[in-house]
Amino acid sequence: MFLFRTLNINARALVRISQAVAKNMIDAGIKGSIVNISSTISTRAIPDHTTYCASKGAVNQITRTMAIELGKYGVRTNNVNPTVVLTRMGKIAWSDPNKSEPIMRRIPLGRFAETDDIANAVIFMLSDYSTMVNGTSLVVDGGFLAG
Repeated sequence: MFLFRTLNINARALVRISQAVAKNMIDAGIKGSIVNISSTISTRAIPDHTTYCASKGAVNQITRTMAIELGKYGVRTNNVNPTVVLTRMGKIAWSDPNKSEPIMRRIPLGRFAETDDIANAVIFMLSDYSTMVNGTSLVVDGGFLAG
């Protein structure tokens, strides 16, 4: 059951919402950007997160496909791919040092992301500073994927 719930929330719901947003943008002649939230573990697996890793991998592929399909309408589609984010849920889920330390040791900046780190990346992807960025992932991970 958990498998389907995670896939439905992270992948299927994203497709449905994005299709509705894209249709409204196209119908109104709005050129702009859609930014999806994926994860660094969409490309690097970690133990005990099979379903989550798979669902975020699907988000990456959905985003790339949307970029191809919507680009001709002037709609860019990208991902922001964070490491662990210290939301209320993230603080609870990663509070056990036995779970968090192996990930933290791989982050050269020595910390998990704060919500503002992700919000700033999304703002950049939505802004005119990224008008030629389409179909890609902006990794916000403090260097986690570098090593």
